[in-house]
Amino acid sequence: MEKKIKLLGIIMLFTILACKKSTRSPEIVNQETEIEIQVLTQNLTYPWELVWGPDNTLWMTEKGGRVSRVNPSNGLLAPLITISDVISKGEGGLLGMAIHPNFSVNPHVFVVYNYDKSGVYTEKIVRFTYSGSTLINPIIILDNIPAASYHNGSRLLISLDLKLIVTTGDAGNTMSSQSINSLSGKVLRLNLDGSIPTDNPILGNPLWTIGHRNAQGLVYANGKLYSSEHGPDKDDEINILIKNRNYGWPTVNGFCNENAEIVFCSTNNVVEPLISWTPTLAVSGMDFYDNGPITQLKKSLILATLKDQTLYQLKLNSVGDKIEETKELLRGTYGRLRDVCVGADGKIYVITSNGANDKLLVLRAK
Repeated sequence: MEKKIKLLGIIMLFTILACKKSTRSPEIVNQETEIEIQVLTQNLTYPWELVWGPDNTLWMTEKGGRVSRVNPSNGLLAPLITISDVISKGEGGLLGMAIHPNFSVNPHVFVVYNYDKSGVYTEKIVRFTYSGSTLINPIIILDNIPAASYHNGSRLLISLDLKLIVTTGDAGNTMSSQSINSLSGKVLRLNLDGSIPTDNPILGNPLWTIGHRNAQGLVYANGKLYSSEHGPDKDDEINILIKNRNYGWPTVNGFCNENAEIVFCSTNNVVEPLISWTPTLAVSGMDFYDNGPITQLKKSLILATLKDQTLYQLKLNSVGDKIEETKELLRGTYGRLRDVCVGADGKIYVITSNGANDKLLVLRAK
């Protein structure tokens, strides 16, 4: 009997050890990559846009009018131009930027900014040509976009079919977002020479989508165009932008879940967001992470926020039409975060927006 008890004890001990071993293996296999955060450069003044350039450097705008290139290895900053007619007022100034994807043949850089047009604060899109170490030959692509000291948008993106995508804010005139005769509160689509594509929803009109309040994030991934948009006192949004659809503002905030919203949505072709936040985070720049060494971030939107001072990971499903999980990557340490850029080097670059000694941060696998 004693031998049987001893044998049973040995079997039980072996079973326990075997179970402990089997529970460890998934933890090792699924272990997340550790991330380190460093300040790459500082003493910036309201940086607004951050783009990975064709020369493997970071291209950056600052709201006061300066465009610079930043070495991603050592943070050395090389100014290209300070655009003389930029007027920075409130949220306005030099904002979004996009670089021609075939830069060696067409060294064009597109920027959008606010300026004084005969005493009226106005927004325009201008194309520059990169030459040596500066930007020359400005050509206006689109003018007369309403501007204000707030709600100016504006991100730029060049699509795979070589169209310029532009987000505009409502410039304080909320009902203009629903008017097809206004450039405010819209997503616009243009040819790179400023002409209007023949396959836009309305012939001769640059409008692509309507009903936006103030979209400040724009990225193309998974065959889809994603935007981040500021809500008023509630319902910041992440949207998938679909041709000729309405995004509801000012009648709809977030989802179609109030009586007036339900009626409006059912009769106005409204698209609901992937996610909304109340209270608001002040969502701003956004990029997509997929092929870098930080494995847990793959298939994710990376979102910068201003008021919330947090960098978020928004994990998408396999087809990119649903946010499955939200995680914080960085909170509070560096203040307001304006934009994020995923570099071809697999690192994540983030700019702050505090107005004094703003910084360019880099997140990388440790």
